[in-house]
Amino acid sequence: MGWSHVERDVKGGYLRRHEAKMAFIHRLSDALIILASLVVAMRLTGVVGSDRYAFLGVCGVALCQMFAQSHDLYRSWRIARIRHELGQLAWVWGLTVLALMAVDALYPINGGYESQVAYLWYGLVLVALSGSRIGLRVVSRTLREQGFNTRQVAILGYNDLGRRVAGRIRSAAWMGLRLEGVFDDRCRSGRAHGEDLHGDSEALLERARRGEVDMVFITLPLRAEARVAELVSRLSDTTATVYVVPDFLVFELLHGRWGFLGDIPVVSVHDSPFNGVSGWVKRAEDIILASLALALFALPMVAIALAIRWDSPGPVFFRQRRYGLDGREIRVWKFRTMTVCEDGDRVPQARRDDPRVTRVGHWLRRTSLDELPQLFNVLKGEMSLVGPRPHAVAHNEQYRRLVRGYMLRYKVPPGMTGWAQVNGWRGETDTLDKMTKRVEHDLYYIQNWSLWLDLKILALTLVRGFKNAGAY
Repeated sequence: MGWSHVERDVKGGYLRRHEAKMAFIHRLSDALIILASLVVAMRLTGVVGSDRYAFLGVCGVALCQMFAQSHDLYRSWRIARIRHELGQLAWVWGLTVLALMAVDALYPINGGYESQVAYLWYGLVLVALSGSRIGLRVVSRTLREQGFNTRQVAILGYNDLGRRVAGRIRSAAWMGLRLEGVFDDRCRSGRAHGEDLHGDSEALLERARRGEVDMVFITLPLRAEARVAELVSRLSDTTATVYVVPDFLVFELLHGRWGFLGDIPVVSVHDSPFNGVSGWVKRAEDIILASLALALFALPMVAIALAIRWDSPGPVFFRQRRYGLDGREIRVWKFRTMTVCEDGDRVPQARRDDPRVTRVGHWLRRTSLDELPQLFNVLKGEMSLVGPRPHAVAHNEQYRRLVRGYMLRYKVPPGMTGWAQVNGWRGETDTLDKMTKRVEHDLYYIQNWSLWLDLKILALTLVRGFKNAGAY
């Protein structure tokens, strides 16, 4: 969406730029970076230039521009975080690299290219493109904090959502948005809860027609669909950019995202963060780290198995029914720590001084070493190293009726350790509040998942996760 139809001077003497002009500058800059990076890669590897490398550079520019256009990379990123822009940039360049490899495999030109040049070029381009985006953000942020290149913003709808939007605008100076006021048909003017109310929708429309407002955020509730449609229609008579902010606060969003059913836009309310590339990253993380952990703990696991056989009669391992991804039943491996192997419709949780726990089992449970056999579940794909801890089937059936959002934990694979565990919410859940806190932490993990969060949880598990006073 464009900021305005014409380039004009505004109050304060600042000059507004065409979004189309900025997009052209971005395209030109990206093309130059791609070509310059190829030249640098050739110089560093001592390869002499030729027609086939010129063809490689032209193909790289053309393919990158094509994928960037289809993925909307050159739209305005003013109100988006830099990590989102860099993620989209990495995705576009990754597609470009794959397409270049396919072209080279199908139609090699004069024997193809030196692989070291191509690989170095791929890396240099990604670093340079990312650096240019970060540099532009730094410059833009500095200018915006000084009052340059700002946009006047109005909010239509005085409610909880409107106040959240206002708070986000005020706390994010890097976006260069200046809040001109909040408008609501129920409040003609005045102040309420610290917000300046500048009148009703008619007052906002008049200011937008005079060019005093560049962006309008409509934060009316979902039930006001007809009113929203009317306001959007009337604002089309202005040059203001209009954003309709859906009132999704009424839902408990779990990785909600926009999608399309054919040409119909839809919003997923409860979704998994491990769709597409994220799922591959998560699975690669599990395979690599679980294999290393299994190699590291192989001898200690043998020693634990011998200690269990020496301590009490019964099997070394205990397999219990748990819920896995999407609530499908799996069999989770553990070292046996009790004199019983309970897996029925009712499974009493272990309590302090529980007579069922063996001497070796008491030590294993306090250190969480009884969970080590679950590395086999991880390698099999039934579990992950990090995720919500799986509960016995009997406990799931009990708590799913008592804790809101309980089953949303199973939108991702269960884990050997998790955000709840490293924050102290493990062991016996003898009160409903304890289980509620555990579920809250599990849902936070799902909503905020990243590779770095996984690595942080694994590091915290090594530091504090092997000993917990609440584990009996």
